[in-house]
Amino acid sequence: MESSPITIFHCTGQTMALSLTITFMAFSLVLTLVSLSYANQTGGGLILTVVNNCPFTVWPAIQPNAGHPVLERGGFALHSLTHRSFPAPSSHWSGRIWARTGCSVNPHSHQFTCVTGDCGSRLECEGIGGKAPATLVQFSLHHGHADFSSYGVSLVDGFNVPLTVTPHEGKGVCPVVGCQANLLSTCPPGLQLHHPHSGSVVACKSGCEALGTDELCCRNHYNSPATCRASSYSQFFKHACPSTFTYAHDSPSLMHECSSPRELKVIFCH
Repeated sequence: MESSPITIFHCTGQTMALSLTITFMAFSLVLTLVSLSYANQTGGGLILTVVNNCPFTVWPAIQPNAGHPVLERGGFALHSLTHRSFPAPSSHWSGRIWARTGCSVNPHSHQFTCVTGDCGSRLECEGIGGKAPATLVQFSLHHGHADFSSYGVSLVDGFNVPLTVTPHEGKGVCPVVGCQANLLSTCPPGLQLHHPHSGSVVACKSGCEALGTDELCCRNHYNSPATCRASSYSQFFKHACPSTFTYAHDSPSLMHECSSPRELKVIFCH
């Protein structure tokens, strides 16, 4: 049998960069079309979409505030360049969403654990909070006479992945907010959290998490807007990501109220 000729293609760095850019643009377009289609199928109610643009799998976690239902069982896996959309409750709901990283199942104990953001060693958090440090978004949906949905990104508990919130089709003040910077490479040595095996920096702690003082944690005497102040630690986060909360009594104006948005998109690694 006569063998077929083999064609060898040479890929330059510029070609590879262009290919990656086109792939990302195509993923973004497909995501937008799918989200709009999903919104139409659900009758026009508010949709929450969680997007993973990171080059690795993340495990989003969702924790409701007291008295509110758990959404999507509280957690799931999300592979790189994939997303998950689901309807928000039609009545008032408040809570938070964050990403867990470095999750795995121990082959001996069969226990599921995450290097950052772990929620009681569970895949589905079922209302359990996450372990700091972790970047998180806070929501208060469907409140007020104009059907406001409020959102804000917080680094009060530290940082593990970039996170932004993008609203769609809302009225009023509906900015894109968050922290697009990757702070792992600039995190001060005293705030670094290292991987237990590789030693690489996997998260950046808050001053409270690192040192635990009442002043940095805004506890006891310091638990008021008058006594809870920015520190050199919170200023590190604020300088990199000015539109985020960086300490417990940071400016309330960082929580944005958007009237009747069609979709709120939580994007990891924008």
